[in-house]
Amino acid sequence: MLLSGADILVKTLIEQGVDTVFGYPGGQILNVYDSLYNHKNEINHILTAHEQGAAHAADGYARTTGKVGVVIATSGPGATNLVTGIATAYLDSVPMVAVCGNVPTYQIGTDSFQEIDITGITLPITKHNYFVGSVESLAETVREAFILAQSGRPGPVLIDIPKDVQIALCEYESASKVEREESFSAKDVRIAQAASLINESKRPYIYFGGGIMSADAKEEMLSLAEKIDAPLGCSMMGISILPSDHSRFLGMQGMHGHYASSMAMNKADLIISLGVRFTDRATGNREKFLPGVKVVHIDVDGSELSKNINAVCGLRGDLKLTLSKLLPLVNESKKDDWQSSVNKLKAKEAELADIREGLTPENILNSLNNYLSAETPVATDVGQHQVWSARTLKFKTERRFITSGGLGTMGFGLGAAIGAYFGTNERCVLVTGDGSFGMSLHELATAVTYKVPLVILIMNNGVLGMVRQWQKFFFDKRYSSTELDRKTDFVALAKSFGADGVAVSTLDELNDALVLAFSTDSPFIIDCAVDKDELVLPMLPPGGSMDDLIVKAGG
Repeated sequence: MLLSGADILVKTLIEQGVDTVFGYPGGQILNVYDSLYNHKNEINHILTAHEQGAAHAADGYARTTGKVGVVIATSGPGATNLVTGIATAYLDSVPMVAVCGNVPTYQIGTDSFQEIDITGITLPITKHNYFVGSVESLAETVREAFILAQSGRPGPVLIDIPKDVQIALCEYESASKVEREESFSAKDVRIAQAASLINESKRPYIYFGGGIMSADAKEEMLSLAEKIDAPLGCSMMGISILPSDHSRFLGMQGMHGHYASSMAMNKADLIISLGVRFTDRATGNREKFLPGVKVVHIDVDGSELSKNINAVCGLRGDLKLTLSKLLPLVNESKKDDWQSSVNKLKAKEAELADIREGLTPENILNSLNNYLSAETPVATDVGQHQVWSARTLKFKTERRFITSGGLGTMGFGLGAAIGAYFGTNERCVLVTGDGSFGMSLHELATAVTYKVPLVILIMNNGVLGMVRQWQKFFFDKRYSSTELDRKTDFVALAKSFGADGVAVSTLDELNDALVLAFSTDSPFIIDCAVDKDELVLPMLPPGGSMDDLIVKAGG
């Protein structure tokens, strides 16, 4: 059938199973929005307050569903407003397709109104991007973008469509939904080498990240842990892959990770790394990181192998397929001495627990735990509240912790929580700080308009808490520009947007507020007063090693 480029785009999105898109219209994408109007019974468009919020919503939708998130924006500032959201998805390996309009092809390069080279701008933060020069190539470009976004190591792909390509007519033939590229396992010789190292190990530690979820390799990983009697720890992207109370799971490792998890990695003789990067937050000073410890690293992205930490055995391949081949080669064994050491670390962590009365961060989040169902998605922004959440909240279902790990994007949470709701149709929770929330609170308009049942818990300490904590420890308490001293009334703000909320300063008030919030079918803000001197501990100093781990306020 003969269709316009705009109709071809929308038809192809529907063909690929897209039921929801997020975006904001503008002059150079109007033809696409006109087509969305014609197909509103087949594809749901969520109008956000800002393009960045739309990108984060598409991200949250993708994280909770495992499907490709789609965001649409116009040219110029519409496109550039997507950049932070695209970069956030790129650093956390989230499948996303971003569609931008642009000026007509004959105006490209003339600096016409709202023209921008968005493909050039996003080249370093996408798996690939496309400038569509003709309508004839549009449908196949969209299909290829969906293949790329979800194959191998997932990530964002951008499609830039000039206005005349949206208007031009072309024959369109429907096609089947595309599949991921065929997966491959690591080479047999490398798998055999890894098995030999594992069989020789006396103190193995399994360190995993979001790649386990992307590869659907959780069961294979657990089988390996059981077979070799190993504890498991994760990066921030690994949270919620395993139930928080799993007997072998020690929690998040790293700069602000659980004591037992971080120290068990430090005492291991072999680290088996699965779908995870060795970032500076995981290692501290890389020259001091676990000298003499052997690393087996399995990842579908070969560029990660020995990029930051030298792996004695690096295996490039799909985690599920590679682990399936590895398991039969691994000897079943019990490591009682190692488990005894791990249990002592867990006991030490219990001794370090912050047990105090009052509205402490741990008490706030433990109260919240009582209201979370197994299916409740929890999004966070970035800062102290993010790490408190990563350490304290309890999860039973994978894809239920939504946070910006790699880029550390303040302002991510509200848009992501909205996207998570549309992905799961479940009441969502946003845990945020007053600093982060100030960067995206305009998306309350979106949440109210679409009647999103969203509990927004603001840990309000009046400061930029994580940055201030660094100033406390490493800048002689010189609190430069981290004392916000803002007069914002978040409850009044909620009401002005058409939402509701309460401010709380005691645990009893918090529990009353949570009862109300979780029974309200619209956004509800809980403004929690938190002391500005609350700290995230343990803390690994920048450039330090585990020998320098700060476990209490005195150092």
